[in-house]
Amino acid sequence: MTAPTNAAAAGGAPSGRPARPDRPRRFDDDAMNDAYWARIDRIVDQAPPLSAEQRAVIRTAFHQPATRTREAA
Repeated sequence: MTAPTNAAAAGGAPSGRPARPDRPRRFDDDAMNDAYWARIDRIVDQAPPLSAEQRAVIRTAFHQPATRTREAA
């Protein structure tokens, strides 16, 4: 499935993004699944860009600190 197919099924324009084959199937019906992901793409495209502070907060939330090993005493 490609991005243009997703947008065409929902009646929208392609977003210009590469195809996302890694997206999970939400519905068994191809048309419903394509329309669902096209709607998600439209919502994301309309969202304002994140500020540097917002990006830093998100990175911090998902940052996994390196595991510390015990040093021999």
